[in-house]
Amino acid sequence: MTKRILDHPVLGKLTDQHPVPFTFDGKTYEGIEGDTIASALLANGVRTLRKHEHSGNPRGIYCNIGHCFECRCTVDNVSNVRACVTPIKENMVIESGKQQPDPLNPNNEGTLPRTYKEYIEQGGNK
Repeated sequence: MTKRILDHPVLGKLTDQHPVPFTFDGKTYEGIEGDTIASALLANGVRTLRKHEHSGNPRGIYCNIGHCFECRCTVDNVSNVRACVTPIKENMVIESGKQQPDPLNPNNEGTLPRTYKEYIEQGGNK
């Protein structure tokens, strides 16, 4: 179900739109040519793009002009991509940002890296 404006008061009727399939968190959606990731997700009813790294609170689109970084997600295995300024491409694989472990929380399970070298050795930056 799309939540798109199809008859804009200034731009007129939006016709001849070419569909662009993509996935977000494993689910297939369809945007249109010229969409940003954010506009394609919004048109498909997706509002939460990531979880806050520490609190876990849902985050979505805030400024929609590339200044605030609230819409960061992973796109084709590249992390921290801003959804509001990145054009959608056919078969793009998009993943929401997940909550990260808090390195200062004494209740953390497992070993967190203490240095950048340890971070890379543990598979970070992929």
